[in-house]
Amino acid sequence: MPRRHLHAPAADGTLLRDALRRLRVRLDVPEEFPAAVLAEARQAAGHPRMPELDATGIPLLTIDPPTSTDLDQAMHLAARADGYRVHYAIADVAAFVTPGGAIDAEAHRRVTTLYFPDERVPLHPQVLSEGAASLLPGQDRPALLWRIDLDAAGSVTAADVRRARVRSRAKLDYAAVQRSIDAGTAEEPVALLQKIGLLREELERDRGGISLNVPEQEIEQRPDGDGYVLDYRAPLPAEGWNAQISLLTGMAAADLMLRSGAGILRTLPAAPAAASDRLRRVAEALRIDWPAGTPYPDVIRSLDPHRPDHAAFLQECTSLLRGAGYTVFDGAAPAPEHAEHAAVAAPYTHCTAPLRRLVDRYAGEICLSAVAGEPLPDWVRTALPDLPREMSAGTQHANQAERECVNLIEAVLLKDRVGEVFDAFVIDLDDRDPTSGTIHLKSPAVVARVKSVPPAEPLPLGHPLPVRLTAADPATPTVLFAPAGQPDPVD
Repeated sequence: MPRRHLHAPAADGTLLRDALRRLRVRLDVPEEFPAAVLAEARQAAGHPRMPELDATGIPLLTIDPPTSTDLDQAMHLAARADGYRVHYAIADVAAFVTPGGAIDAEAHRRVTTLYFPDERVPLHPQVLSEGAASLLPGQDRPALLWRIDLDAAGSVTAADVRRARVRSRAKLDYAAVQRSIDAGTAEEPVALLQKIGLLREELERDRGGISLNVPEQEIEQRPDGDGYVLDYRAPLPAEGWNAQISLLTGMAAADLMLRSGAGILRTLPAAPAAASDRLRRVAEALRIDWPAGTPYPDVIRSLDPHRPDHAAFLQECTSLLRGAGYTVFDGAAPAPEHAEHAAVAAPYTHCTAPLRRLVDRYAGEICLSAVAGEPLPDWVRTALPDLPREMSAGTQHANQAERECVNLIEAVLLKDRVGEVFDAFVIDLDDRDPTSGTIHLKSPAVVARVKSVPPAEPLPLGHPLPVRLTAADPATPTVLFAPAGQPDPVD
C-alpha cells in the first residue's frame, strides 16, 4: 500500500545531499554490502537456476518510472472470448539466492529496499536487483509466471503460477503509456491496461476497498539556485491501473494460500474510531466536503490529487493504514476476520516485489507449492514463523527513514525563512495539550508542528491560522511554528 513518496530530481545541492548522507549514518542504513555477499551475488548472477518451461514467446512488457532498473514485474494482457487473460511475471529471486547463504542472511538483515529522495538502498546487491534478476528488456530471465483469467466484468475465474523462462520485449514508463492510451494509439496489451484497470477499480468499489492515489512530493532547487521549492505531483491514471494488476495478483495469491492451508497474509484491521474522527477533523480543516453518512472510500474517490488541499488530505489518509501486519498460518487457514486487509476489503498478500521486499520471495514459493499440490520447501516452512517480526522491524525502519526525510526536506526548504508568517490550517491537536498541534501550510506543501506559548487559548481546530516560523534546523531536523503574534515557544 502507498506511503508518502518523496522525489528529489534536482537534489544536487550540497546542503541537501550532505544532510541526507548524515541522516543515513544516523539511521544506521547499511549502504555497503559485505564482500562475501557481493562475491556470492556475482557467482549467482552468472549461474541462475533457469526453469525448464519456456515462456519467452509471451511478449511481456514492464511499466515503471523511466529511470528504474530494479524491475520486479512484467505483464501481458489479452482479450478472450469471455473476458481477459493476464500474464504477470515476477522476478524469481530464489533462482539466485541459496537458503542460508550470504545473500539470504543479508536480505534478512535489510528486509526491504529503503528509498531516500536522492537514492535507494537496495535489498539485494545491484548485480542482481538491477542486473541478472531484473526483468530488463531483451534478456531471458527466470520468473514466477502468473496466469490469471478474468470474466467480462474483471472477476477472477482461474489463477495459477509456475516457474518459467521469460523475456520482456519493452520497458515502458507511465507517462508514455498514459499518452498512448489518451491518444488512442496504444497497442492492445497497453490499451487493455486501462480497460482491465477500470474494471478492477469498479470491483474494488463494490467490495468496499480503497486505493490511495497519494501524490508524490517533489523538491527542486530554484532556477536561481537560491533555496528549494516543495510541491505535489499527482499520480497518472496509468499508475493506478498498473497497481490494480499487482493488487489482483496479491489477492489471487492470498486465495491460493487460504485454499492450501499455508501462507503469510498482509493484514490490516479496520481503523479505530479515533483515527476516523481525526481524519474528519483534517477534512474539515482543509475544507474537504465529507457529507454526513458518506463512506470514507467515496470521499477518497471524489478527490482531485492535482489540488493542493486534496493532495494534503490524501497524505493524511495514509494514517488509516497504520496497524498493518503479517499473519502466518500453516496447517489451517485463519478465521476470516483475521485474514482480511481492510483497505483491500479482501485477503491479500505481498508477492509481486521480491527484488525490494523480503517476504515476497517466500510468498512466491508458497504459491508455487499450492498450485503443484506439494509441501512447502523446508527453508520456507522454517522461516515462516519469524517473518512477521522481521518484516515489522524492517517496515518500521523504512517508515522512520521516510518520516526523517520529510522532516529534513521541510527544514532545508524553510531554513532561510525563520520569522516569516504563513497562512495555514490547524488539522490536529495534541491530545494532552490543545495549545499545540499540527498545521498544514497553504504553500509550500508542508505539514508541521505548531506550539503556543502558555498561557494561551486552544488552537482553532479546523480553522485557518496565520503562523510564524520559529525554527527550521536541517541538522536536527526540526521545523516549528507558533501562532503569529506570539513569542517563540520553548520546545
